[in-house]
Amino acid sequence: MTTLSTTDVQHAHAVLSSPTLIRLITEIDDNGPIPPRALTRTLADVLEDRLRHSADQARVLGLVHVQPGAGLSLTALGEELADVYDALARWARRHKRPAPVCDFTSRIQHTLALLTQPPARPSRSGPPRRAEVVPANSVADADFARLRRLLEEWLHTNPQVFGAAEPETAA
Repeated sequence: MTTLSTTDVQHAHAVLSSPTLIRLITEIDDNGPIPPRALTRTLADVLEDRLRHSADQARVLGLVHVQPGAGLSLTALGEELADVYDALARWARRHKRPAPVCDFTSRIQHTLALLTQPPARPSRSGPPRRAEVVPANSVADADFARLRRLLEEWLHTNPQVFGAAEPETAA
């Protein structure tokens, strides 16, 4: 497997950590297809423009498709991303990240941010350093390494994420 460039990883992080994309993918994963013309009703707390942008982006990335009669559904790639999101959220919950109590989207965004930092390298003067250190024990380190591999594998099999449209911007 080839190493991903820093730029690719940063762009993938920006796209995949979009709160609206996370909500869209996990909503469909948890509750099934979103019926035609029910997208804004299903995610009523999301601005319509952001929701439309994320749905269009998810189609371009091959994560969702419109299934005649059923509505907006996940593709196999979308189901795989939902599994990645679930793994990220489980790790964050287990390690109380970013806080002991927070929402699913925040857990995913926080873990993605940690994973997109370059892996820690041992230094001559002491232990490895990261901008934000993950819990320091061998189980946590192994769990974190598995998450990193899971994300990298998904990104390697889905290079369209690197050339995706611009990520959602904050209002």
